[in-house]
Amino acid sequence: MGKSDFLSPKAIANRIKSKGLQKLRWYCQMCQKQCRDENGFKCHCMSESHQRQLLLASEDPQQFMDYFSEEFRNDFLELLRRRFGTKRVHNNIVYNEYISHREHIHMNATQWETLTDFTKWLGREGFCKVDETPKGWYIQYIDRDPETIRRQQEQEKKKKQDLDDEEKTAKFIEEQVRRGLEGKEKESPVYTELNRENEEEKVAFNLNKGASTSVAASSKTSVLGPSALKMVGGAGSVKRKESAHSSSQSKEKKKKSALDEIMEFEEEKKKTARTDYWLQPEIVVKIVTKKLGEKYHKKKAVVKEVIDKYTAVVKVIDSGDKLKLDQTHLETVIPAPGKKVLVLNGGYRGNEGILESINEKNFSAAIIIESGPLKGRRIEGIQYEDISKLL
Repeated sequence: MGKSDFLSPKAIANRIKSKGLQKLRWYCQMCQKQCRDENGFKCHCMSESHQRQLLLASEDPQQFMDYFSEEFRNDFLELLRRRFGTKRVHNNIVYNEYISHREHIHMNATQWETLTDFTKWLGREGFCKVDETPKGWYIQYIDRDPETIRRQQEQEKKKKQDLDDEEKTAKFIEEQVRRGLEGKEKESPVYTELNRENEEEKVAFNLNKGASTSVAASSKTSVLGPSALKMVGGAGSVKRKESAHSSSQSKEKKKKSALDEIMEFEEEKKKTARTDYWLQPEIVVKIVTKKLGEKYHKKKAVVKEVIDKYTAVVKVIDSGDKLKLDQTHLETVIPAPGKKVLVLNGGYRGNEGILESINEKNFSAAIIIESGPLKGRRIEGIQYEDISKLL
């Protein structure tokens, strides 16, 4: 085994020594070479390759500085976006995590002298929101990704649609109340003046609708006799009962019809209340993206945490690995009949149920709700993407 072999003791010792971060004063950004001590750095500066790189840089030094500055900015912002998202974080925390990578671009090769200058530049250029506090500078990434902007627009549109639905419901209820009040005003009695034509005639007050029949019957008692009086009185009482019963039935029908209309309106609203996000904790999903390689493609996982409605932390069932994925990279899992499922979208969202049957032609299923006020209700024609297996 030669001295320059990859597995020689000296080569192994050199690799062990070169692990991790070294002193910045012994790093050459032009050659991208890290030296372990002052003597090594001095030898490198006297080498022919280093002199050649200096000659190239002296021809157009601004071009090299712009290149290193752009690389530093892109890597820093990518780390900030991927690691912290749009959260407000101290700039020194992000910088320490950035320089922990051994192959990073050093700031002394860029156009910025200090981290504070770089932070202020990010704020002026509109890449981040920056603010100064007694503890230092804080930065917050501004996400201008078209997909993120599209999601925000859809969320705003959904909120506006919900407000419109609430306004429609309020107007509908006001219309029902107005119609009910108008009906009551129409049924209200009409009052007239009390005029007595004959001073000797007695005045009788009857509060029921059958007053006219009762008065007529009392005026004819002397002619028709007691038997006729009983018959007329009985007929009048029957008419009063029938009229009172019919009026109560009509009122009940009116109240019931208005209530039924409101219930039907709410039921239709529930059925059409769909959202563009469906992730829920403790459901089983399938990874459909190929970006993670064949190791995770078509593998089943359990949703452990939902972040911002569209992103989830999942745990792969086979390997136990945890991944952070978007809902576009996942799909629902339909279990065998008799297993538990969770409704993810529509009017029955959030209810647990038992899968009763599967309709493969229509890509739908029938379930029986097992939780909430709708327990025991059977739902047919629910789509595959609206339900998923529960762990």
